[in-house]
Amino acid sequence: MLEIRWYSRAGQGAVTGAKGLADVVSTTGKHVQAFAFYGSAKRGAAMSAFNRVSDEEILTHEKYMEPNYVLVIDPALTYSTDITENCNEDTVYIITSHLSKEELIKSQPTLEGKKVFVLDCMTIARETIGRAIPNTPMLGALMKVSEMYEMDFFLENMKRVLKKLPQKIIDGNMLAIQRAYDEVN
Repeated sequence: MLEIRWYSRAGQGAVTGAKGLADVVSTTGKHVQAFAFYGSAKRGAAMSAFNRVSDEEILTHEKYMEPNYVLVIDPALTYSTDITENCNEDTVYIITSHLSKEELIKSQPTLEGKKVFVLDCMTIARETIGRAIPNTPMLGALMKVSEMYEMDFFLENMKRVLKKLPQKIIDGNMLAIQRAYDEVN
């Protein structure tokens, strides 16, 4: 089973990102879950979202997991939350930061020796979508790092997921996904 844990603040789109990913995955015949855990339900409060993907029926519904991927949308949560909790040596971290990977690891020693990828999803979102909602850039980075799906397949399905939004927003999100895919390192 593939498990993904998202760290974000309420309003940054982690729940929507997790649900969008689940929607895309569900078209492939796999079983999938997307759910969230909120501390206080206020905009800006720290929160987590989760995905599980499996070829078999998923019988667990708990938030405990040993994630394959940890996605950190809000850079401050890298320092204020234990993002390595219940992770193993193979867990891959994709973290939003304006710092380089080396600078980030130096500033957060718990990431030393871990598989870390960094990109600035906030800037990408502001420049492509016009708002600092970095969930779709994070999905683009996940597609690159995980090689879960071919980019063309993922983009087409995300267009379907976002179809209720104005075309300008859909186009901005497609640019954000592609740009993050190209920039993650």
